[in-house]
Amino acid sequence: MTKYETLKELSLNHNGYLLTKEVEKAEISRPYMQRFVEENRYEKVAQGVYISSDTLPDQMYILQLLNKSAVYTGESALYLHGLMDHEPKQMMVAVKRGYNASHLKKKGVRSYYLKEELFNEGIDEADTVYGNRVRVFDIDRTICDAIVHKDEMDIQTYSNAIRSYMSRSDKNIHKLMKYARQLGIEKKVRDYTEVML
Repeated sequence: MTKYETLKELSLNHNGYLLTKEVEKAEISRPYMQRFVEENRYEKVAQGVYISSDTLPDQMYILQLLNKSAVYTGESALYLHGLMDHEPKQMMVAVKRGYNASHLKKKGVRSYYLKEELFNEGIDEADTVYGNRVRVFDIDRTICDAIVHKDEMDIQTYSNAIRSYMSRSDKNIHKLMKYARQLGIEKKVRDYTEVML
């Protein structure tokens, strides 16, 4: 495979995104990559991230590419799971305690620091509106997180999310209660489920 074909394949593998660090792993020089980017009219959308001319920038996916260990949570997770009908004003991610997220704060991203055992519970993947896969807490964990952070949310958004979740066929009440126990909100969650089921 030629260098040009390799770059095309790397871009195809990421839905039109080309990542400098993957190009370097493929042992292709930066000057060659730069020539490819210019000749094929790729646009730089972030440090080390380029998109093809027929690809729309997907901010959630770009953030994920630059922060592989982050997991979408809060309103971002509600939106990814279809439990919120409008894009959140601010992206929200969870990171492991000890992770330096100062660069995320500068970009206006809200970060929640979690202990490793809580961070690793319920990690899933979902498609953004552009069809790119990102890491997100599963729908049941997302509802528990919404209950934990209820006071930080718009009451209408919160109520709609709970109602939408309770009406879905893919909800898993057993998992919901497991997460509720781990997060110390079992009574609150039990009260919600008794009223709404």
